Amino acid sequence: MDVEAVAPARRAPRVAYARAWLAALCWLLLASAAAQTVPTTFGTLIGNSLLCRDDIDNTYYYRYLAAAFGAPYKHDGGAYWFKTDSANLWGVPVSEVMISDDSSALVFIGAVADVTAEELDKAIVTQVGVHYAKIDNSAYPVREASPGSRIVYFDLKSKIYCAKFKPLPPGLR
Repeated sequence: MDVEAVAPARRAPRVAYARAWLAALCWLLLASAAAQTVPTTFGTLIGNSLLCRDDIDNTYYYRYLAAAFGAPYKHDGGAYWFKTDSANLWGVPVSEVMISDDSSALVFIGAVADVTAEELDKAIVTQVGVHYAKIDNSAYPVREASPGSRIVYFDLKSKIYCAKFKPLPPGLR
């Protein structure tokens, strides 16, 4: 038997296996890089700012959201909008977060919750104890908490936001 003829036959399955393993590894790495991972600080940072429990520094939040979810997918209505497909706040799925640009006298942060305003209100009361009062008698009332956070209807979803006047620049304080 010729040794030269047997060696390539034995290597062929190993080479095919190695190539398949390498291809699978590359696919796994690309898939995990494309998948969003929500930072562990998301609930604390974004949740507290939406409840108006924290200062809103739009530069800081823009950088935080861009690092966590990539570039904003749109710039509309005086805000940068970020998709957050796998994020949750107060046990409720949140599909988008927006942070104000510098085009108005207010700085704000908002989020689109994939539940109704009533369900979002109930989830926040259950999780953190913040109560919202209806501030008008319309069919779709705006809800407001004492710190200033608001929940509004957004089609079949809801939007929660906190808006504050911009602080004075450091040199004028």
